[in-house]
Amino acid sequence: MSGPLVVVGDALLDRDVTGTVSRVCPDAPVPVLDEHTTVDRPGGAGLAALLAAAQDTEVALVTALADDAGGTHLAELLAQAGVVVYPLHLPGSTAEKIRLRAGGQTLLRLDRGGDPQPPGEPPEAVREVLAQARAILVSDYGRGLVRQPMLRVALAEASAPVVWDPHPRGPAAVAGARLTTPNLAELRQLTGDAGAGSALSTATRAGHELRRCWRVGAVAVTMGPDGAVLCHAGSTPLVVPPPSTPDRVEDTCGAGDRFAATAALALGDGALVTEAVGAAVAAASAYVAAGGATGLDREPARRPTPDAARTAEALVAAVHADGGTVVATGGCFDILHAGHVATLQAARRLGDCLVVCLNSDGSVRGVKGPERPVNPETDRARLLAALDCVDAVVVFDEPTPHRVLARLRPDVWVKGGDYAGDGGPDLPEADLVHRWGGQVVTVPYLTGRSTTGTISAARQRGLHLVKGAV
Repeated sequence: MSGPLVVVGDALLDRDVTGTVSRVCPDAPVPVLDEHTTVDRPGGAGLAALLAAAQDTEVALVTALADDAGGTHLAELLAQAGVVVYPLHLPGSTAEKIRLRAGGQTLLRLDRGGDPQPPGEPPEAVREVLAQARAILVSDYGRGLVRQPMLRVALAEASAPVVWDPHPRGPAAVAGARLTTPNLAELRQLTGDAGAGSALSTATRAGHELRRCWRVGAVAVTMGPDGAVLCHAGSTPLVVPPPSTPDRVEDTCGAGDRFAATAALALGDGALVTEAVGAAVAAASAYVAAGGATGLDREPARRPTPDAARTAEALVAAVHADGGTVVATGGCFDILHAGHVATLQAARRLGDCLVVCLNSDGSVRGVKGPERPVNPETDRARLLAALDCVDAVVVFDEPTPHRVLARLRPDVWVKGGDYAGDGGPDLPEADLVHRWGGQVVTVPYLTGRSTTGTISAARQRGLHLVKGAV
């Protein structure tokens, strides 16, 4: 089945600080960690997306990103892994989890970012990527993203199989989800089951209760080294043991994400739920045996494929970090013509990268009327991204690019010369760009080229052909 695996959930920034402990602090009975290495990686739903992308599959991540250094860094890490990010606005700060580790053990975890804030509404591009998904993995980390009403409606309406990895502080899965994947402790909290009897009896009893209450197709209860218990139609559960048990478990962080991502990919490829859970147990077991999240740091970094999309935020951060100049331009680019290309090529020569802010389909209709656009935003974005002079494309839903400009903060904002001729008025974005010291310029424009003119000429040509045939 075509289409990406779409991961939906709260993305975090994880940092592992690893070192050695050889003494105790003189002013308190606590160990002193001498730092050797620090490794940053996407966490939460970001880790689930990272693990899925490592399986050489197309992955999109719907998450909320804050306008801070942590959010920029998180976007860059995801882009480097080949994950295409569809961001919602996140008020406040990026959530961070910092683990202090020595000798293969976690000594302390420090959490930053404060209380979660409700995210903004999903743009149209989020609804479209969910509609095109091969499979959907909801990776809930309890920070509120999957409570967003419009996002829940889009998830409920999606035709792709939905796997829901829940959190005790999160909401119920959308009705009709194919599979939900709590661990045993999460399951007990979600159902209020006291856990009387063996772990197997608790998983079976509470798993069927969760399936009934949430109206989902099946519940796979992950049991750590004991594999998983699948509660589906009928009263008899399916117990799926791991293929082997590792001699030493170094780090289980991310094992649940590996399990859920593998199950979602299998269901997206047409596997039965029993087959998907079997594959997920094997994948999670291999992941833990390889060292879990710390094992990822020992593997060679996965390089994005040449056509892997890089988020505009990540590109801007990288160019600014190198002291470069970020150039941006915007428009509908409905039917790409020579005038557009001339403007884009001229804009690219003004700096070290060019970001195109592209009006979404809804935005184009609001600006140009109900008969536009001729080409959908996915096609328009793909054509623009294929040009050598364009380094990134970001789609916006609003009538003007003010919000996306405020997020990207380019050094130079460019428009074709037809927008402001000699002595003409300032561009409407000028005041905004000037606030962070940016420049607003126009570049020469090829006269006689316009989308409206192209459409009109095509219609006239079609009319003449029809008359000639008559």
